[in-house]
Amino acid sequence: MKFPRRSGILLHPTSLPGPHGSGDFGAGAYHFIDWLHTAGQRLWQILPLGAIGAGNSPYMSSSAFAGNPLLIDLADLQREGWLSEADLVPDTQVNEGRVDYTCVHPWRMERLERAAQAFAQTGRVEQRAALDAFCAAQAHWLDTYALFMALSEQQPGRHWCDWDAGLARRDAAALVRAQAQHADRIAFWTFCQWRFFTQWQRLRDYAHAKGVQIIGDAPIFIAFHSAEVWARPDLFDLDALGRVRAVAGVPPDYFSPTGQRWGNPLYRWEAHAREGYAWWIARIRHTFALVDIVRIDHFRGFASYWEVPADAPTAMEGRWLSGPGAALFQAIEAALGPLPVIAEDLGVITPDVEALRRAFAFPGMRVLQFAFGDDSRNPFLPHRHAPDAVVYTGTHDNDTTQGWWAGAPEAERQHVRDYLGVDGSAIHWDLIRAAYASVADTTMHPLQDVLGLGSEHRMNFPGKAEGYWEWRFAWSQVLPEHAARLAQWAQLYGRDGSNDAL
Repeated sequence: MKFPRRSGILLHPTSLPGPHGSGDFGAGAYHFIDWLHTAGQRLWQILPLGAIGAGNSPYMSSSAFAGNPLLIDLADLQREGWLSEADLVPDTQVNEGRVDYTCVHPWRMERLERAAQAFAQTGRVEQRAALDAFCAAQAHWLDTYALFMALSEQQPGRHWCDWDAGLARRDAAALVRAQAQHADRIAFWTFCQWRFFTQWQRLRDYAHAKGVQIIGDAPIFIAFHSAEVWARPDLFDLDALGRVRAVAGVPPDYFSPTGQRWGNPLYRWEAHAREGYAWWIARIRHTFALVDIVRIDHFRGFASYWEVPADAPTAMEGRWLSGPGAALFQAIEAALGPLPVIAEDLGVITPDVEALRRAFAFPGMRVLQFAFGDDSRNPFLPHRHAPDAVVYTGTHDNDTTQGWWAGAPEAERQHVRDYLGVDGSAIHWDLIRAAYASVADTTMHPLQDVLGLGSEHRMNFPGKAEGYWEWRFAWSQVLPEHAARLAQWAQLYGRDGSNDAL
C-alpha cells in the first residue's frame, strides 16, 4: 500500500511522564499528542499494547488480544467515582526516570482491584450496560483470557501445561467449575480490559482529531504461557504433554554472536492453513481495531523462520524452516482487504523475503545506524532508499543515536562525516535530517534521538533479559527548539501533509 509522505515519533506509552510510576493513557498521553501536532508529526509509533512478560517485555504478553492493565489511567477511574483522591497519592518509591516494575505493578494492580470492587458495588446502569456491550463484542477472546488470568493467579510460576489435567486440556466440565469458582477474579480481569479499551479508543480518537495516526506493532510470535496457546494448542508446535518442542529465535546477528533465543512456541502452519488462517485473520482484524497502521515484527519469519531446539541453551543450534509465505497474506487480504502494513525486514534478508514483501506492497524498514562503515552499495544508505520504505535513525532495539555514535569505530564515524558533510557534533540531528530528506515515504525517530540522549536511555537490548523496557522521559527534557526544528523540517521536506492535495 502506498503511504503518504509523513514523519513521526517512536515512543511506547509506558515511557510517558506521569505521577504513578509508569506512563499510561492519562494526561501525559494527551499532552504528547498535542506536542506531536505542534512538532508537525503525523505519526505516533508504539510497541505492542499487551501486558508485559519475562524481562518486562511487551513482546511476551499473556495474550495476543488483551491490553496491558498497567496502562490504564487511574485518574479516569477516580473521575468515574471508583477511586478516591487518596488512592491516587503516588507511591514514595516512584522513579520518574525509569519504570520500577517491582514497585509499579503491585501498586497499580491494587488500585485497579479497588476500582473494580467499587464498580461492582456502585456501578450505574449505563456503566453496566457499556461493560455488557464490550463483553459481547469481545467475547471471542475475552472470556478465555479472563479465565486464563484467574487460573494463572491461583498457580503462580506454573505454566498452563502443568495445571490440573482437566484445566490444562480444557475439559468442558472442568472449565465450567473453574468459571464458577473464580467468578470474582474473572469479573476483575474483564473490568480491566473494558477500561483499557475504553480509554485507548478515547485517546486514539483524540489523536485523529489532531491529525495523528497510530502505528501499532504485531509480534510474529506469542508467549507460551498465554491465553491463546492454552486455548488452541493444536495451532502451536507442542509435544503430547503440551510443552514446547522447539522455540523461536534468530541465528547470530548484529546484536548477539550466539543469536537470539526468544523462547516463544512456533506455529504449526499446516494447522493454520487447514482453517484458512482464521486465527491470524482474527488477530490482525483485532489489531487494526486498535491502531491505524501495523508494523509486523520479524516479517522474514513468514518466509522462513529459525527453529531452535527447546533444550538448546543458545540459538546457534537452530535451522531454517519454511513459513506460510504468500498464502497467509492472501488469506488476510481476502478477508480484510489491502491493509497499511509495515514489514520489519531487518536481519538476514533473502530474495524470498523481499519478494514476499513486494508481492503485497508492504513498505520495508531502513535503519540509518546500519548504513555506514561499508561501501556505497549498503541498502540502508539514503541514496539507496526507495519510496516504499520507512526510515529510522534507530529502533527500540538499537542504542540511541548518541550512544551508537559514541561506540562506533572511527572508520564508521568518518564515513558518516564524509557522506553527510557534517562534523558529528550534533549527530542525532544529522541523522534525523538525513531521514527527513530521504525519498522514503515515511520516517520515524525514537524520542530519545530527538532529545539527544545517550545509551543509558536505551529502551531495549536484544538478548539481555534484565534492565530494559524501563525508560521514561520528563517534560523538562523537551525544549521548544525540539518541536520547532521538527516542524520546520516536516514542512521543508514535505512530511507535514500540507502538500497532500497538490
